[in-house]
Amino acid sequence: MEAKEKLTGVPGMLRPFKEYLVRSGLPEGAQVIYYGCPGTCTPFIELLAFATRDLPLEQVFVPYLNEEKARVISPAPGIGMQIGDRPETIDPKVVVIMGGLAMPNVEVTAEEAAALVAKYPEARPAGVCFMSMFEKAGWTGRIAFDLLIDATLDPVTIYRA
Repeated sequence: MEAKEKLTGVPGMLRPFKEYLVRSGLPEGAQVIYYGCPGTCTPFIELLAFATRDLPLEQVFVPYLNEEKARVISPAPGIGMQIGDRPETIDPKVVVIMGGLAMPNVEVTAEEAAALVAKYPEARPAGVCFMSMFEKAGWTGRIAFDLLIDATLDPVTIYRA
């Protein structure tokens, strides 16, 4: 893939994602399904879902690649987004693979993630990672992402009294 833009901060991650969904021409009620690690990917998924909460889409979180544990992500007024009940079906129009799945010690392989993407040939594949995780893990050559957002958290500065 060729880099198209360099943006900064949280809006630099969220705005292109929302633009991508808007430009995708998804029908009302279409599913956007995020596959990621429980805990570490969850807040970023909720952030992406919050940025797109005004779109008429159903957003779903799947821990790892285990669709039996899928949960709907819904707005919680005054709070943000919350993960709740099971979806009625799994029929993604956008499959979002989170970079946490490519991290060392996570038992998901690039081949398994690519097979999941291939399972839904009508769905658009997107990836969201930090610190070039997909590239470092060798996933970029195995999954043909329509959109890949690679954010950087650098430096992380710690202050102590």
